[in-house]
Amino acid sequence: MTRFNTLFAATMLLLLATTATALCCTTMIITKGASADGSMMVAHSDDDELGDQRFILVPARPQQGKRQIFAEHYRYPRISTKERGPAYDTGAPYTKPLYELPYKNIWAILGHSVPVSYAYYDGAYGIMNEHNLMLGECTNGAYYEPKPNNGDKPGPMRLFYSSELSRVALENCKTAREAITLMGGLIDKYGFYSTGETLLVADPNEAWVFEMCALGDQSRHSAWVAQRVPDGMVFVAANEFRIRNVDFKDKEHKNFYWSKHLPKGCMQTGHWDGKTKFDWLKAVSPGEYNHPYYSLRRVWRVLDRVNPDLGLSPWVRDGYTTAYPFAVAPKKKLTPHDVFALYRDHYEGTQFDLTKGVAAGPYGDPHRFVGPYDNPQNDISDSSTPPAGAWERAISVFYQGYTFVCQWRPDAPDMTKGLVWHGPDVSYTTCFAPFFAKANNLNPAYSSGSPQKLDRKAAWWAFDYVNSLSRLNFQRMTRNDILPLQRQLEQESLEFVARMDKLMVNPPKSAPLILGKEATANSNRMLERWWDLGDMLIAKYSDGYINLPNGRYSEPAPGTMPIEVGYPATWLDKTNYRQGPTTYDMK
Repeated sequence: MTRFNTLFAATMLLLLATTATALCCTTMIITKGASADGSMMVAHSDDDELGDQRFILVPARPQQGKRQIFAEHYRYPRISTKERGPAYDTGAPYTKPLYELPYKNIWAILGHSVPVSYAYYDGAYGIMNEHNLMLGECTNGAYYEPKPNNGDKPGPMRLFYSSELSRVALENCKTAREAITLMGGLIDKYGFYSTGETLLVADPNEAWVFEMCALGDQSRHSAWVAQRVPDGMVFVAANEFRIRNVDFKDKEHKNFYWSKHLPKGCMQTGHWDGKTKFDWLKAVSPGEYNHPYYSLRRVWRVLDRVNPDLGLSPWVRDGYTTAYPFAVAPKKKLTPHDVFALYRDHYEGTQFDLTKGVAAGPYGDPHRFVGPYDNPQNDISDSSTPPAGAWERAISVFYQGYTFVCQWRPDAPDMTKGLVWHGPDVSYTTCFAPFFAKANNLNPAYSSGSPQKLDRKAAWWAFDYVNSLSRLNFQRMTRNDILPLQRQLEQESLEFVARMDKLMVNPPKSAPLILGKEATANSNRMLERWWDLGDMLIAKYSDGYINLPNGRYSEPAPGTMPIEVGYPATWLDKTNYRQGPTTYDMK
């Protein structure tokens, strides 16, 4: 993962060189009782820097013979195959499968066959299928992070990572419990490799947190556990396992599922004595990685924003803290736009505000780039080397690839109940466009483009273009130009969804086609405005001036000069500006 590898613990570097993954995500569940209109929502920011950012609709297809299982891959294209629709048939050489698993083996775990797969939206991980099954993801540290093994090497078979597990689930499952049963069964039988992982799994009725990892050499198994999020609650995870005590007495699975290998396996590794209360996080993980509060600060921020009355402290004793509840009831029930706002957070208004201080520069830029100083010596699990320093890790971070909010709406017509609000690139400067779960086509602009080559036909580049330009004068650009248009376009998308709801009260047979075409037209209008915004920003802020005072393309009045912006006095006072060449005095 090039530059970004330097952020992570030394124990992960060798693995990442061959199976690079999106390691820095923030993911949330907003249950029906916690949302303003009774919606179930699952949200996820895929913070994977310059990997494959495409948003792809995988069509329904016959499931015959064997399913190709691919190893996790980060760079563009993440997969090249004819088996998953035209968007994955890129013209590049086909990706060699890690393994080919008979469909009958998958269905044996599920308990019934699915001759034709369910259509679903896909990214670095599976997102949402036509039956409104929704998934989110984040990566976590684990004690043991082995490479994949398809049986051609000594040791236990390890076929699955969370990415392929999520896709198999969306292809074959309609409910969260079905997905947990299938993914858990596949891990138990065929093994898990690489980093620890969290998948959020929700359907219109229930939401679950599903966490998994490989166990150590002393226990050659893999393990997983799932915990239900009670209705009326909000859940967040940010690169650290969030499930703690597991109730092994819950045989009816009212609140927990777990791997058949879990209790014995953790005793074999020496991380649980079999007598004390079982703590999943302590049993399988060193907790946070990279630096203190890399994960927990984001958890605190979300929980504190949704319910400040809880008075949660941003400071804790260590990475194994129990100070933050598994889930909380919000003070005010949330809308999708409230969730968008959570993903656009830089700790504004707190002591950790990244728009303040010398590092924010003269224009309050919250981005903090990484470099060679961000090296494995910052690994929190290595106490032999003192940390070299660290930045606060915001929810909206410069290396976000995309963010989405899946939404199931109880009061909408059946054809439009399921939505994916998708925002390419960095959440703070993106626009979330709605796409319908039951559509049978998708805007090709969202399914194309490599981050290594600017492409005006690719949606991701429209937003990366504007975000990159924003760093020329961040606060002025975002406040005066970017955020006002963002609010306008997202409001127009809400109105677009309302129009589609009315149209689908009595849906025609061609409804899936209509939904896709209308969503494409809506998102194309958004992209056109965003590309225009980027071009205007270059003209307006060229060479550090404000050249278009009214922010329009129209010619300035005759004789109008560019406005000199300069730097704020408060920032100048922190530089050597006052000691500059103001006199010929030779002293």
